[in-house]
Amino acid sequence: MTKPNLRTRLFLSHMIVMVVGLSTLITVGKVYTPRLFVLHLEQLQGSGFNVIRVKRQLVDGFESAWSRGAFWSVVVGGTTAIGLSYWVSKRIMQPLIQMEQITQRFAAGHLQERVPENEIPELNRLADSFNRMAHDLEGVEQRRRDLVGDLTHELRTPLTVIEGYLEGLADGTIEPSSDIYQRLAKETVRLRRLVNDLQELSKAEAGYLPIQLQPVQIRPLLVAIVQKFSDQLLEESPTLKVDCPDTLPQALADPERVEQVLINLVGNALRYTPEGSITLRAWAEQERVWIAVEDTGKGIAAEDLPHVFERFWRSDRSRDRHSGGTGIGLAISRRLVELQKGTIEAESEVGQGSTFRFSLPILVERPKLLSSLRDRESPESAYPKSKL
Repeated sequence: MTKPNLRTRLFLSHMIVMVVGLSTLITVGKVYTPRLFVLHLEQLQGSGFNVIRVKRQLVDGFESAWSRGAFWSVVVGGTTAIGLSYWVSKRIMQPLIQMEQITQRFAAGHLQERVPENEIPELNRLADSFNRMAHDLEGVEQRRRDLVGDLTHELRTPLTVIEGYLEGLADGTIEPSSDIYQRLAKETVRLRRLVNDLQELSKAEAGYLPIQLQPVQIRPLLVAIVQKFSDQLLEESPTLKVDCPDTLPQALADPERVEQVLINLVGNALRYTPEGSITLRAWAEQERVWIAVEDTGKGIAAEDLPHVFERFWRSDRSRDRHSGGTGIGLAISRRLVELQKGTIEAESEVGQGSTFRFSLPILVERPKLLSSLRDRESPESAYPKSKL
């Protein structure tokens, strides 16, 4: 059996309330009103009025008048109640029907659809909730399209290069040589790095990356990063420096993930700093340890700065694509910092350099917790002290 819709149920509920009210009014009036009138006549008789001869006529006349009045009251009141019930039901149902139509169009792919404001507060709150959800879903869909488009764009270049070389080798227009094979291997490495970065970013955004929080000494970690990159730099490359006090408090973080963030930031700084210096700075502020990577490179334009942590974003695509970056490192870094309860920021000025900094919570000294964390600390997370 099909249930009646909301409009019908609202209308019937109003009608039931009206019928109960009118029935109660008529019943009470029919039973008690004549008795009260007779009692009033008896009081008048006791006051010196002679109403015995006309008592019956007065009661009958009163009942007749009351019945006619009740009849017209029911007619007028019932008609008014029916009209008001219909109007109220329609006023409530109209925005709900409109919302249903909008949700159907939204489900069909029209993600720009929004529910207009309503004068009924409860329905207006429902409309606001739907609009917020629709805005978020529209953003998710746009990011999905951007990701597919950017991924297609990134994969096309190395695949085109590999395809061209393989076709040339197959038809004999290109002579096989070690240089050709090295180029093919280089493009394959680019593909593998892109796939690995995408997998890492996907895990990070989904929260699947394991984060092992433990006490971390920041200065030895910065020194190790500088030594790792210094071994690979040429003489004309920028100099790497560490600016970190020895008394810096320990951070509660995952040392491997912090190292991964720093490698991404330092690698990004080296890519855009052909000469000058790159400084790894750390300091404590309130309940946070801040780590910054400051360079004297080319800098980032003010209009581009809000987008630096977006996946596949590049301020100069043609240059970046040949510089070895995948455009995902900063997005991965942001998510890794967020998973460790920190924040990451960027400041830059064209021609003056850039500063990328992120925060980590300071370790709260609790003897039991600290001892258990030290017992779990792995040898890989213990970095030797440096004289830098």
